[in-house]
Amino acid sequence: MKNLLGHTSVLATLLIANLAFAGQETYAIDSEHSFANWSLRHVVAKTSGTFNEIKGNVVIDRENLANSSVEARINILSVSSNHAKRDAHIVKEDYLNAAKFGEMTFVSTKVVAKSATEGEITGKFTLHGVTRELTFPFQVLGFGSDPWGGYRVGLEARTAIKASDFGYKWGLKPNGPVGDDIEITLLIEGKKI
Repeated sequence: MKNLLGHTSVLATLLIANLAFAGQETYAIDSEHSFANWSLRHVVAKTSGTFNEIKGNVVIDRENLANSSVEARINILSVSSNHAKRDAHIVKEDYLNAAKFGEMTFVSTKVVAKSATEGEITGKFTLHGVTRELTFPFQVLGFGSDPWGGYRVGLEARTAIKASDFGYKWGLKPNGPVGDDIEITLLIEGKKI
């Protein structure tokens, strides 16, 4: 009888642990550990940088990834290309125009699961006052406890946009020095709330 009670207790503990992760979980994007990296053609090479301030929430359903969603805001003034003079120029009116358009945003509308950890996310992306639908692949990198007593998720996604689709003109190639195609890599770490 003692053995049966012991097994029942272990099973109950496992069931409670599994229920704790069932359904949707919400994670706040940790801006200190998340990056929106970008690269584009410049003259004959490429230049790159990141936006360091990302806020928002990621909702994940581990059992059905299609029930997941994302809402994110990126501060334009947090741009960093490892060159202070260029960063100051990038945020001015003739480029990103941060005084008028201080944020870019993404709000998901649909997630298609390809596996338990990979899928495609579709949503409304707003930049420079223009909103367009984007669909791009993403990967759930993992879940785990952090050193500060929290619980985290890691995500990675890649996409590309055309600057001209969002109203930018900024000396675009073939005649100007800057490429129209911007490659974006999102590295997101969220803390469970």
